Amino acid sequence: MEAVTDLPFRTICEELGAALTFTEFLSAEALTRGAAKAIGRMWPSLGGRRFAVQIFGREPDALARAARMAADVGASIVDINMGCPAKKVTAGACGSALMREPALAAALVEAVRRAVPATIPVTVKHRAGWDESSLNAAAFARTLVEAGAAMITVHGRTRAQGFSGSARLEPIAEVRAALPAHIPVIGNGDVKDVDGYRRMKALTGCDGVMIGRGSMGNPWLFRSLAALERGEPDPGLPSLEERRAVWRRHADLALAHSPERMRIHELRKTLAWYSRGLHGGAQLRQRSLGSAEPAALLALGEAFFAGLGAADPAGAPAAVLAPPADPVAKAIARNTRRGASLDRSADAA
Repeated sequence: MEAVTDLPFRTICEELGAALTFTEFLSAEALTRGAAKAIGRMWPSLGGRRFAVQIFGREPDALARAARMAADVGASIVDINMGCPAKKVTAGACGSALMREPALAAALVEAVRRAVPATIPVTVKHRAGWDESSLNAAAFARTLVEAGAAMITVHGRTRAQGFSGSARLEPIAEVRAALPAHIPVIGNGDVKDVDGYRRMKALTGCDGVMIGRGSMGNPWLFRSLAALERGEPDPGLPSLEERRAVWRRHADLALAHSPERMRIHELRKTLAWYSRGLHGGAQLRQRSLGSAEPAALLALGEAFFAGLGAADPAGAPAAVLAPPADPVAKAIARNTRRGASLDRSADAA
């Protein structure tokens, strides 16, 4: 995800159990003309962990050159994005627009497959289709596999939906049924908790699940899913101290690895993510906009978590509210926080 799956966030997800992470999606054209911004986002994972580089474009030669660059930095997988619905991408007939050009899409896979060593799988992510009148995920996936794709990830929305509405599971199930058993099919879309993960796997037969937006500010989801796959109990929600420690780890990684001009933005983002659902989080996010120094933002975050810890010395997971899913849940969360505040006031009196 652009501006999300940078090295700091990927590292957090990997440390909490994500089996494989993908770079931000990168323009093949920008990479091959040497654009510093794009090249700077092709970060290998720390500690020698496996990682995938995701590229997009519509020119076979450019994608082939970009794929070789990915191989040179140590990518374990080269993934071609044919699912992005953003207008700036589809306006160039890239991303999900390629679902309307299966022959070209296949040519892109063939070009990338020829460009990288046989030991590096070439994979593709795409959507259910362009719109409701062209739900061609299964046929499209078959074409890509015949061209050399070793794995297919399917997002359960059409391009026309963008990220509105709900991701459907039927297109993922159809792709799984259409492809040979040895080709992994990965489901994607709206998985935000363990139940959503179980449901997607059970109803689609997919071999794995790709989680994007559901992990933003909630990387502990990977910890829960890793425990599930090992047959172990769910560790559950993080304690307040665990949340503070992961926020600080993410913030320190942002300072160490983000471009200098982006550090303030990235630090504010960590404060927004890890304070979500916590008492006083909205005020923290507002206050962070008035600070433009890294040290001040770190101090702001430490003071925020220290204040919550003083209010609840046990630091129990119950003190951390899950991100509300809808207006009703938000109202319940607000009332829960107010009730907890009144209880503390009564105890103090």
